[in-house]
Order: sequence, then structure tokens, then C-alpha cells
Amino acid sequence: MALFFEQFPKIAYDISGNKNFKLVTDIFRRIKIRSSVADNVSLFSNYDVPSGETPETTSFKHFGTTDYHWIILMTNNVTDRYYDWPLNEQDFEAFVKSKYSNPGAVHHYEITQSSGSTTSNGPFDYSHKIEVNSTETGAEAVSNYEYERRLQDEKRNIKLLDPNYLPLFLEEFEKLTRE
Repeated sequence: MALFFEQFPKIAYDISGNKNFKLVTDIFRRIKIRSSVADNVSLFSNYDVPSGETPETTSFKHFGTTDYHWIILMTNNVTDRYYDWPLNEQDFEAFVKSKYSNPGAVHHYEITQSSGSTTSNGPFDYSHKIEVNSTETGAEAVSNYEYERRLQDEKRNIKLLDPNYLPLFLEEFEKLTRE
């Protein structure tokens, strides 16, 4: 039951249009984790993905097998394995260089908000910052590079399903794919 598409139903599909049907996996089937499950903090623990760690490596470290990397991707709403997951340093540098002609140029300006949360809740938290225009008093410039770095840092903070709930998760997933 470890592989993602293993539980998906098969459908007869005419690949070439000549009435010669083949049995294929129904890849159009979509499974979404219920918000009541996704928001249940007792089912998950927070994890900061180290640079260069892949979903497969995270799965092996957490579940003892690479087979459940898709659970990590699914529970963190990662739909693009290559750009929704944090890039390693070399790929990040290449990405920024290809996206911006001047990575050091100003992306936007921001100030620390004066009410509500005015401090960060860790090294990757910028929720206490407000984007403003450059004429705002005390506005600080954020470069293209810093902006992209922050996005990468946000991607590093993921949640991992408690391994004790893995059998229940797999059972529910199998049930949903069969409906």
C-alpha cells in the first residue's frame, strides 16, 4: 500500500483511438485531506527541512522507508515536487539568478507592524512585517534575493504525520481512492 498510485482504480482507456482498450491507472482521481484532519495538531509534528533533503529522505528519517514520501507531500499541499519543496542551495542560487537580472535589486519595502504581533516566532517568521511603498517612514528594502530566501525558508517548515497514525491514514486513503 506504500506507493501512491497503487491504490487508485484502473479504467479501460483507448490510448490510440482504435477501440483497443488498455487497463490504466485513473490518474485523474484526486484525494484531499479533510481540513479537520489537516488542522489537528495532535496528528502532526513540525519539522524544518534541512537544505538538500528530499521528500524521500524525510520519509526515510520519519517513517523508516522512502515509500511514504507522497504522504509528506500530500499533508503539506506540495503539488509541484520541484518548486513547492525547498530547493538545495545550489539549485536555489541558480533559480534566483535565472529569475532576476539583478538579485540585489529592491523587490519591495516593509515595516514592522505597530500593533498585533510585532515580533517573529522563529527565524522563518516574517508575519510581523507589512509590505509598504518606499516613502513610508522607517521602510526597509527587501531585495529580490532576500524575498526568494524567505519563500524558501517558509517551505522548510512542514508538518509530519505521527507514525502512530500511519496505518489509519493509509486505510482512509485506500477507502477514498476506491470510492
